[in-house]
Parts: sequence; C-alpha cells; structure tokens
Amino acid sequence: MKLIQHAQFLAYNPGVTPSEGGLPGLDVPKKVMGSINLFGIIAVVGALAISALVWAWGHHSGGHQAEANGKKGTVVAAGCALLLGAANGIVAFFSAMGTQVH
Repeated sequence: MKLIQHAQFLAYNPGVTPSEGGLPGLDVPKKVMGSINLFGIIAVVGALAISALVWAWGHHSGGHQAEANGKKGTVVAAGCALLLGAANGIVAFFSAMGTQVH
C-alpha cells in the first residue's frame, strides 16, 4: 500500500527542476543559440528595409499590389523582430508559469 502512495506522489511531483551547470559544455549551446538569434535579427533588419522599399515604391508608382505586399512584409518583419528580441523573456515567463502548475 505504501508503494502505491509513493508512486502516486512521484506521478505528481517527480522532483526534477532545471539546474544550470549540471552538464559540461552548457555554454556552447548558449553561444550557438545567441548567434542564431543575432543572425535572425540581422536578417529581419534586411527584410524590414526591403519591405519598406517595396511599400514606398508601390505607393509612388501606383502599384497597389506591391504596396500591400510591402505593408505585409513590414508588419511581419516587425513582428519577427519583436519575437526574436523577446525570446528569452517569453521562455522565462512560460517556464516560471509552468513551475506553478500542480
């Protein structure tokens, strides 16, 4: 009977929490993810510039389709920049919320 209660307790709380420094080489994936995030931000800057140029060109040449595509690209690039910049905060927020689930 006591074994069943212990198994039920483990099913609810296995006692596993993330800890920094548990495995060697943790700094390497952090640097890789940071570099990927930087390349993403650089790509978004280029996408934003190109989308803004398409928007302006479409507006001044009377090309309504080009203008609409430029607007969409600008909004998408701005949204991507927001998500890339807030990636650490978003993950930290939901990770903290996940620790409160019982």
